[in-house]
Amino acid sequence: MSTRRSPLATAVLALVCESPMHAYRMQQLIKERHQDDVVNVAQRNSVYQTIERLLRDGLLAIRETTREENRPERTVYEATETGRETLKQWMRTMLSTPAREFPEFPAALAFLPVLTPEEALAALRQRITALEARLSALDTEMTDNLPSVPRLFLVETEFQRAQIATELEFVRGLAADLSEGRLTWDFKI
Repeated sequence: MSTRRSPLATAVLALVCESPMHAYRMQQLIKERHQDDVVNVAQRNSVYQTIERLLRDGLLAIRETTREENRPERTVYEATETGRETLKQWMRTMLSTPAREFPEFPAALAFLPVLTPEEALAALRQRITALEARLSALDTEMTDNLPSVPRLFLVETEFQRAQIATELEFVRGLAADLSEGRLTWDFKI
């Protein structure tokens, strides 16, 4: 059986390969390490669903279940040998092979004429503000962490920063083209 790869499944497997742990600790570490920028853990249930899938597929095993006084039961998970090998294969594939992904922004650009040029320009200006804020936050995060965190643990932040900077440059250019009339349309929906 081939388990479906996902960023969250990759994160869960990587964490339990690092050290056996319970689901709540996984979610905590993802957030502490700012990996929630690349792995969606907004819904705690998604972590549990992913664990169940990895257990079912033999990539995780239950190491122990404990219960402390007045606390809910805690299950500690560990990677199986198959899980470790699957994680390595996923990583090789994810690093080597560009994936077809379908983010919302390119889809919105594809259907830009749904809005008037003025509406599109207003929305793009809002996006510029949001991208500038995100870029500033990443710069602060990198500056604050650079002295204490090895670069190896910041490469995903470097990548996000490069993506956002490139997107910001593109959106500013598109907004300028709209603002100065170099891009316009008269399409009514």
